[in-house]
Amino acid sequence: MIKKLLRLFGIGKKQSLKQGTTTVKKTASKKSKIESTRIGEIGEYKINIQLDQLPKNCLYASDIMIPNKKSRSGYAQIDHIIISPYGIFVVETKNYKGEIKGSKSEKYWTVDRRFKMYNPLMQNYGHIKALEGLLKNESNVLYISIISFTMRCRFAIDPELRKIESNELVVYDVELSEFINRKLNRLKATTGEPLLSHEKIQQMYQAIHNVNITDPKTRSAHVAALKSVSK
Repeated sequence: MIKKLLRLFGIGKKQSLKQGTTTVKKTASKKSKIESTRIGEIGEYKINIQLDQLPKNCLYASDIMIPNKKSRSGYAQIDHIIISPYGIFVVETKNYKGEIKGSKSEKYWTVDRRFKMYNPLMQNYGHIKALEGLLKNESNVLYISIISFTMRCRFAIDPELRKIESNELVVYDVELSEFINRKLNRLKATTGEPLLSHEKIQQMYQAIHNVNITDPKTRSAHVAALKSVSK
C-alpha cells in the first residue's frame, strides 16, 4: 500500500515538473517576443529622432509600400525615404547584433560569421528601382542608398561604404542624420544649384503617399512572400 502511494506520488511529481517546464517555455517565448518588440520600438524611436534633425527643406516618409513588378510579392516596402533638394535618400534599417561582414559585390553578408543575410545594398537597390518607376518623370534625380544598423553591431565591411563620397553608405542609426547632412553639404558644394525645387519636393512626397499601400492583409502577404524566399 505504501509503495503504491509512493509510486502515485512519484508520478504526480513528474507530471507537475512537466507542466512547470511547459509554463517556463511559454513564459520564455512570450518574454522573447516582448523583448524583440521593445528593441524594434526603441530602434524606430532612435531613427525618428535622427530624421527629425534633418534640414527643414527635406521631407521624409516612413514605412512605405509601393508596387514593384520585379518583386516576388509585387511590392517594395521601404523603411524611410528622404526627399531633399539635392537627391533622394532611401534608407533600409537592420536590427542585428554582432559583426557585420560584407562588400558591395557579395550577394550575401554574414552576421558574426554564422548567419547569412541578403546583401542589404542589393535589397535597397530594388527599392530604389521601384521608386524610380513611380517617379519616372524625374530622370535627373540622384538616389543615395543608406543601410542603417544599430549600435549593437560592429562593421567589417568595404571601407568605401563609410566614405561620404559614395552613393551607397552603411551607417549606425545614431549617425544617420550626420551622414545625410554631410552628404547634402558635399552635393551642394559639387552641384551648386539644387536639383529639386520646394514645389517639386512636395509633388514627389505627395505622389509617394498617394500610392502607399496601407491595407494590413496586403502587407502581411508581402512579408509572408519574403519569408518564403529566405527559407
